[in-house]
Amino acid sequence: MSTTTKISPSARGNENNRGDGVLLEIRDLQVEIRTPNGLVRPVDGVSFSVKAGETVGLVGESGSGKTMTGMSVLQLLPPGGSIAGGSIGFDGRELTTMHQKELRRLRGSDIAMVFQDPMTSLNPTRTIGSQLREAYRIHNPSSSARTADQRAVEVLSLVRMPQPKERLNDFPHQLSGGMRQRAMIAIALICEPRLLIADEPTTALDVSIQAQILELLNDLKKRLGMGIILVTHDLGVIAGHADRVAVMYGGRIVEEAPTPALFADPRHRYTQALFESMPTLDLDSRQALASIPGTPPRLIDLPAMCRFAARCRFADEQCHTQNPPVIEVGPVHTHSCFHPRTAGFGSDPVGDGFVTASLPEPKTLVDAGTPLMQLCAVEKEFHVKSPAAFKPRRVLHAVSGVTLDVYERETLGIVGESGSGKTTVGRMLVGLESPTRGIVSFGGDNIARLSRSEWRGRRRDLQMMFQDSSAALDPRMTVADLVAEPLAAQGMGSARDRRSTVSELLDAVGMPRDAAERYAHEFSGGQRQRIAMARALVLRPKVIVADEPVSALDVSIQAQILNLMRSLQAQFSLTYVVISHDLSLLKYMADRIGVMYLGKLVEIGPSDDVYNAPRHPYTAGLIRSIPVPDPARERSKQSAGLSGEIPSAIEPPSGCRFRTRCPLATDLCAVEEPKLEVSGGRHAVACHFPLAAAKTVGS
Repeated sequence: MSTTTKISPSARGNENNRGDGVLLEIRDLQVEIRTPNGLVRPVDGVSFSVKAGETVGLVGESGSGKTMTGMSVLQLLPPGGSIAGGSIGFDGRELTTMHQKELRRLRGSDIAMVFQDPMTSLNPTRTIGSQLREAYRIHNPSSSARTADQRAVEVLSLVRMPQPKERLNDFPHQLSGGMRQRAMIAIALICEPRLLIADEPTTALDVSIQAQILELLNDLKKRLGMGIILVTHDLGVIAGHADRVAVMYGGRIVEEAPTPALFADPRHRYTQALFESMPTLDLDSRQALASIPGTPPRLIDLPAMCRFAARCRFADEQCHTQNPPVIEVGPVHTHSCFHPRTAGFGSDPVGDGFVTASLPEPKTLVDAGTPLMQLCAVEKEFHVKSPAAFKPRRVLHAVSGVTLDVYERETLGIVGESGSGKTTVGRMLVGLESPTRGIVSFGGDNIARLSRSEWRGRRRDLQMMFQDSSAALDPRMTVADLVAEPLAAQGMGSARDRRSTVSELLDAVGMPRDAAERYAHEFSGGQRQRIAMARALVLRPKVIVADEPVSALDVSIQAQILNLMRSLQAQFSLTYVVISHDLSLLKYMADRIGVMYLGKLVEIGPSDDVYNAPRHPYTAGLIRSIPVPDPARERSKQSAGLSGEIPSAIEPPSGCRFRTRCPLATDLCAVEEPKLEVSGGRHAVACHFPLAAAKTVGS
């Protein structure tokens, strides 16, 4: 066992990275924000450093201070915010005392930032080219427009933007999510900065595009010798792309180590909880995910204490009354915990400290019986405006010939990249969209042929949880009114009965009774998703379609919501259709999985079969793209699982729609569309050259 040594907080960062090549050095950084509720300290005593050519990952839940730490380097603090103490040294210069004029010259030229949401960061009224030229000419005022254009094309090529010259005249809304993120990275790189701060650069992207963007950042780091601060809550991303990791909680760094050391032997109880909360391909779906009880602390007037104490089973009086010292485990591994784990994962299981439970055995689908819902050769088309004046409207083929069964009390997962048609399928299942062609049936009845009164009665059995709970919940209504509104719309029960039902459901989804009189904006993202779940359950439906139910949540909150969904399914005999781009989530949640690509169902089968022996090259590519919390496995990957981006649904490729990205495609794939055919048991695939049944994920 290695010896442990206490060191001073200000020494963290200095001890680990003293020597040549240190590009950024932060020591005992403290940030304050004055608010009507008091003085918030989102960053409190943070110290770390970044070398040239090194990626340092900042990981933690929302509110842990990681984004604010990155923003502090550029002094882009919110109103009322200021640096109250500490030092930020960049290439020998002190940034905290630097004049604003000099800071403006530094931003974009020597230090650049890639923001989390490119859609809100890019100017929607200006072309990509004009935004690139502006970023270049601000720092190179003597350059000509032609030189700026050439540089814009050059940097778009550098970030692997398809047809870079043509993209200069596009507006942000005309680009896909992955292309917008590439444009953001191009703007950040156009002046060749020495330090890049990437704030959740792949959070909103599909797993395949995420892998491409991360591979791109790695390649650019090597080519340009940049230092990178990678801010994320995804430990799988950290595993493959960070050299060192700093785990943040409550505005402080609670553990710091080289990536392999942290993953092999995490010491702080919070770090362990993050690992255990992650749904991975290896998890037993019969077991509940370990989850962290409670929520992160409000960073106002906190006394001396371990800030994780209120959520940690191992906390004692010392944890609640003293700040834990920084303890050195090895030369470059430190943590701040009074009761750390003392060995690797095997001898001190992470789950011992956090909430776990057994779940009911998943139902087998061998004798599934008559489907509860069916899609039969369903197509959905949308008419969109032509970009050219006086031209006819174009047809977008969102869903093309999908046939699908949904069985009672099962969880059916639908996975695919953005633009694959999975959300449109979900909306047709609950009647929010009508098919252009084909039949959607529920309980044997074609819902399109039901009378208005018949459909009103059936509609209560079909409910939907939307992707963005904050946008789906009316901000002017109390939680009680939000949950009771479907009852009022159906004319069910008296006001007293509705209040009683609301109270029961708030208990069922783990919300306090006093939540009923509050408004949605007063709650965290995970709590809003619980409210959305209560609203979906209030009519006692048979089917709930959950569209990306946890995509915007931290990993620990994801675990709470997934456990809740599983327990409610058993309690209320629910059937779930879960739509997601997170394949590891569906591997854990779903009994069967359908894989969609550009409006087509290309593979469907039992969850284990689809993951352990994918038959379609697209499915195999998606699985290879999943980031796993294992540095050795992540770094052994030769390239992103899928190359390119999904084509336009307005002009889909002929034959097999995946052929433009498929490594196995031949001339046959261009002229003949493959049919969905059973390929053993309940596993079906639409491919001219299906992968061998014995093929495994890693091969």
